[in-house]
Amino acid sequence: MRDSNRGVNLLRKVKAVAVLAALLGGIAPTIVPVAAYAQQSSGLIRDIRVEGNNRIESGTVNAYLTVAPGDTYDAQKVNESLKALFSTGLFADVSFSFNQGVLQVNVVENPIINRIAFEGNQRLKDDALSTELQLRPRVVYTRTKVQADVQRVLELYRRSGRFAATVDPKVIQLEQNRVDLVFEIDEGEATGIRKINFVGNKAFDDGELSEVVRTTESAWWKILTSDDNYDPDRVTFDRELLRRFYLAAGYADFQVLSSVAELTPDRSDFFITYTVSEGKRYQFGDIKVVSQIDKIDPDALMPLIEIETGEWYNANLVDDSVEALTTSVGDQGYAFIDIRPNVQRNRDASTIDLTFTIAEGPKVYVERINVVGNVRTLDDVIRREFRLVEGDAFSSSKMKRSKQRIENLNFFKSVDVKTLPGQSPDQTVIEVDVEEKSTGEFSIGAGYGTDDGAFGQLGIRERNLLGKGQDLRLNFTLGSSDQQIDLSFTEPYFLDREIAAGFDLYRREEDNQDESSYDEEQTGGRLRAGFKYSEELSHSLRYTLEQNSYSNIDNNDASRLLLAEETEFVESAIGHTLTYDKRDSSISPTEGYFTRLSNDLAGLGGDESYLSTRVEGGYYYPLDREHEWILSTRGTTGYIFGIGEDTRISQRFLVGGANLRGFESAGVGPRDIATGDALGGKTFYTGSVQMDFPLGLPSEFALTGRVFSDFGSSQGVDGARAGEIYDTGSIRSSVGVGVGWESPFGPIGVDLSQAILKEDHDKEEVFRLNFGTRF
Repeated sequence: MRDSNRGVNLLRKVKAVAVLAALLGGIAPTIVPVAAYAQQSSGLIRDIRVEGNNRIESGTVNAYLTVAPGDTYDAQKVNESLKALFSTGLFADVSFSFNQGVLQVNVVENPIINRIAFEGNQRLKDDALSTELQLRPRVVYTRTKVQADVQRVLELYRRSGRFAATVDPKVIQLEQNRVDLVFEIDEGEATGIRKINFVGNKAFDDGELSEVVRTTESAWWKILTSDDNYDPDRVTFDRELLRRFYLAAGYADFQVLSSVAELTPDRSDFFITYTVSEGKRYQFGDIKVVSQIDKIDPDALMPLIEIETGEWYNANLVDDSVEALTTSVGDQGYAFIDIRPNVQRNRDASTIDLTFTIAEGPKVYVERINVVGNVRTLDDVIRREFRLVEGDAFSSSKMKRSKQRIENLNFFKSVDVKTLPGQSPDQTVIEVDVEEKSTGEFSIGAGYGTDDGAFGQLGIRERNLLGKGQDLRLNFTLGSSDQQIDLSFTEPYFLDREIAAGFDLYRREEDNQDESSYDEEQTGGRLRAGFKYSEELSHSLRYTLEQNSYSNIDNNDASRLLLAEETEFVESAIGHTLTYDKRDSSISPTEGYFTRLSNDLAGLGGDESYLSTRVEGGYYYPLDREHEWILSTRGTTGYIFGIGEDTRISQRFLVGGANLRGFESAGVGPRDIATGDALGGKTFYTGSVQMDFPLGLPSEFALTGRVFSDFGSSQGVDGARAGEIYDTGSIRSSVGVGVGWESPFGPIGVDLSQAILKEDHDKEEVFRLNFGTRF
């Protein structure tokens, strides 16, 4: 009876262990018959035999056992051996039997994965899914890992806004205990945002806050954006955007209490609710600078702080002030400084007093710079963008600038620059972790311009040739008035110096019949080099050799001045451009200014001799930075004169169109009285005053409005006879309104303008459209 009870208890233990192993390993439990243990429940283990193993050595199995030959048989240790073998993930089934001193281990090996495939995935590519999987070909298959990988794939789809996606893993049995693993995916429809709600907001209504967050409500016209799909990471980022917005508006106590996303019962949409606590709105109180370094005068630094007592608190202005102070003190030779804004709230008066304390920071030097993550791009391409080198005094502003320069290369999806402890307390290691992206481009373009008419464009470009940062480009343009092919190459660090050197080869055909009654062909090449004196001041040099020819000239309808020119000539010219640029962006500036001086001298060989000069400048001022009201002014002037000979029509300046709205291209300036041909001017000037402003539409429309006033003129022609041309040189001016759209197909601009100061012989233009795309 006692032996019978012992057998029942042993059966219960074995069942429990087997079920536990099944739960851990994701397999069907194998129950070991109690008879296997009842045959002999005690005795000395003389031998251990392993059965059923094909791929795994018997010695490997024995290594996981807690018993060995010579041990006394112990059911508890056998159970421990059972669990140890299951935990390896190598076996689908394990059982033991003990008889006549022989412990037999029966195993069924898990199969090996031969291939992993995906079916039904359209939105996410195979490579993106494979990188998230634990399982790989030639790895042991287990159900637990398969289920974990299913959850990883589902998480990827949730991040892309597809919560209705399903993943069904299928196993295809092969010979030699191998399997193919296929993930059958039903991506489902994108999970949208039905409604975004805000709770607790009083200072700003829901519409204003909706413009702050990145997530948007779903609508039919948002087919080219994913911001209306639910993404938990984007919602987390929206919390930060709300915090920055309120801190910039004076609400220093602002908090986002919660952000809740509720899925509709049909799993098609989300309701997102942000609960906020605004708190009081503060104004700046007393502003002071305190220096703990004797040689630094706090009063001399006060003009750098663009904060005035009484204006609304703005965290962005505080950050800008810290950066300005850090740069100024650093320029005085203090590499180890610590500038902290100490905030003192006066809740009764709703003011915040600020004290910028300048203290000596810990002396830290750069031990080394590590670059990781770059597979194709050479280390030197990244290192040369750093403003710090090994051994330098560490500077957070220089490290920030270095990161910006690396990002400006546009070779990487992400750039993460962080500091790590060095070998000693006064040393630090800078680690740059980059994620590369494709830098090869095949582009097709199409568009329409009032000047050029319809055009098409085809381009091939590699911006990071051979991982060396070199830029190689080949473009073809075919339009109603312009055909062009050009090849260009740029080496950004010529001779291992910060000199961008390169060349251009081109062939152009231009239809100038509407403006000046001739066509022009240009075939040539250019050598160029550019370098920087500082972050703002840059200089470029160039040499151009060009073969020109005129064609399709009607002797009865063309200007006498055009007929008097040679129809074929060679130009050999050197030139330079000096640029000082303090704008916050060279593409879409909102603040700052720039000036540019260019000269071109022809006559070093070739048939032409002249000197041409252009001066250009612009200033941008944000009247309301928060709401993007930008006032800008631009101006350009130029002068060209022949050296011992007259200038040509193609060399002189044309005014109108893009540089003087309200007038056609070449619609202003000297003109032949008899034929009406534009002759271009030896001198010119143009200017513009423009206000850009939002139209009050949702930000996803990317529409902005503008009002402007342009002015300019052109005059001076070589070889003209009295009474032969119109050449007054009087100022022309126009006013107008326009709309700009940063569409997914490229920038589109529409302007309506009216000339208010003009001459009778000028050619006016009321409507102007420019549209271009690359995809």
